[in-house]
Amino acid sequence: MFFSTIHERIRFIFLISIIILIAIIIKVFYIQVFAYDKLSSLAENLWSRELPIKADRGLIVDRNGEILATNVTTVSLVVVPGQIDDAKAVAQDLSAILGTDYQDMLKHVTKSTSIERVHPEGRGLSFDIAQKIDELGYDGVYLLKESKRYYPYEDVLSHVLGYVGIDNQGLSGIELYYDEYLTGADGAIKYFSDGKGNKLELTEIYEAPTSGITLKLTIDINLQLAIENELDNALDRYNPERGLIVAMDPDTGEVLAMASRPNFNSNHYQDYKTEVINRNLPIWMTYEPGSTFKIITLSAALEEKTINLFEDTFTDGGAIEVDGAVIHCWKSGGHGVQTMLEVVENSCNPGFVRIGQTLGVDKLMSYIEAYGFGAKTGIDLNGEATGILFDKEKMGPVELATTSFGQGISVTPIGQIRAVSAAINGGYLYTPYIVDSYLESETNSLIKKVHSQSTAQVISEETSSLVRYALESVVANGSGKNAYIENYRVGGKTGTAQKVENGKYLDGNYILSFMGFMPANDPEIIVYVAIDNPKGVTQYGGVVSAPIARNVLLSAIDILNIKPSDDGMPKEYTWLDKKYSILPNVVGMSKKEATKALKNFKIEYSGVGDTVLYMSPKAGYYVKEGESIMLLLG
Repeated sequence: MFFSTIHERIRFIFLISIIILIAIIIKVFYIQVFAYDKLSSLAENLWSRELPIKADRGLIVDRNGEILATNVTTVSLVVVPGQIDDAKAVAQDLSAILGTDYQDMLKHVTKSTSIERVHPEGRGLSFDIAQKIDELGYDGVYLLKESKRYYPYEDVLSHVLGYVGIDNQGLSGIELYYDEYLTGADGAIKYFSDGKGNKLELTEIYEAPTSGITLKLTIDINLQLAIENELDNALDRYNPERGLIVAMDPDTGEVLAMASRPNFNSNHYQDYKTEVINRNLPIWMTYEPGSTFKIITLSAALEEKTINLFEDTFTDGGAIEVDGAVIHCWKSGGHGVQTMLEVVENSCNPGFVRIGQTLGVDKLMSYIEAYGFGAKTGIDLNGEATGILFDKEKMGPVELATTSFGQGISVTPIGQIRAVSAAINGGYLYTPYIVDSYLESETNSLIKKVHSQSTAQVISEETSSLVRYALESVVANGSGKNAYIENYRVGGKTGTAQKVENGKYLDGNYILSFMGFMPANDPEIIVYVAIDNPKGVTQYGGVVSAPIARNVLLSAIDILNIKPSDDGMPKEYTWLDKKYSILPNVVGMSKKEATKALKNFKIEYSGVGDTVLYMSPKAGYYVKEGESIMLLLG
């Protein structure tokens, strides 16, 4: 009985031991097979450390490769608390060098973490400060390479480019919209440490960072500098509340230049108010367009053949009554009997009311919507607005009348220039865009090319040709004369829009605009200028904005290599204008004959003889009367 009990106990203990052994084997098998990766990763995390190396953001360049946004190398301060022997001494020295609070620095160097980035006071350190920290020679104190965004043109194109935050993340403009492409892949210095955080020898691994993609824009920096200069001049001369200029290729939707005032320096965006840095006026601002919108009404009526530019007439008595409301013309007493072409040239509101009436609400609004108004254009920038249109179902005769000449509705500048581009390019509505292509950062090889996108054909080429003709006539003979450029074909339309505040029109407060393009027969560039409430000047778009647009177009002639033309419309001069005349060809004439033919010019002779062998400038182009003409005699 006694031995039987002992045997039973032995068997029980043996069985328990076998069960425990089997459990251990199963547990070891589970750890080695199923949980190995997880446990290995946890163990490695206890031993391994990483010192991050920030990647450079991708470059932003203009259409010709000029760098608009790049990076400069700086350093940042990182501490490994486990490697620091005397935390108080380290905190004292670092706070003295950085000019920060000792207690704050002490929190950094004693924090219970494997690696601590000293932020923000330890970011973007200058060479001198970094050298002082390096000379301390403390264990656990590291200086790491870091890149900082830099804009070599400072405040030029600032709203389009945008800016980045302290962690190199895009916060506005191209930097935000294309952040995922511009952001590179960070690298690191990896090493293993012991239980106290001390670095183990011969364990360091370097993983190089990868820079972001280079973005090539449609912007031409030379044209951009030209419009920036014109805006600065307008600010100095007129002290407006705001101003903007947009230049675009009407045949593709490529934005060639875009700027507004007020602007900011992207390198120091922190120094500006939020409403300045985050409001890109060409895409954000909405307002009544005024007479530049008449281009849309005109194109719709021409497409529907409800008017004939040359045969139909309208008698302007200075005002027109619509359902009890009186709509005045800008000219007191009116323009009298006009052809529809003259209605366009004179920017006659009553005349455009009549044009709108020939269309009716449904037709006019269908074209306005087809031109993209009331919706975003889809431009690749953040913060685009939509504008506001009348509800078609609630429009009466007065709403139809005011819409016809650009009052009572609101649009964005980018929506305006997009729509007018369609009106003059053959009728094709393009999506405006800023980024032309994606390039590999190291080799600059092409990754992806962005192509223009046409969403619809709003009017026919025949109608578009008539629109171009009418708008060239506006510049040669009408309200846009101040945009005329001798020897070049320029088309355009002025706009003078009264501003609205709290539902009421402001007295003497207008947005003055001009939409211009060239060459008028085959446009290569379209420019929109809007100046908000200029001071000390007669508030008409033709007075303020047309000359600004002319200067931009003059710059574009050289930048885009636009050729002169001798078949444009001659300007209808007034006694106030500096008169230009076509220079006659006097080569082959005698000296006496040449002198008579060039009676309106100064003549400078060179050479000996009585026959003109050569003349400069060449004949056939407009030259300002009184200018010197060089004649070579032989």
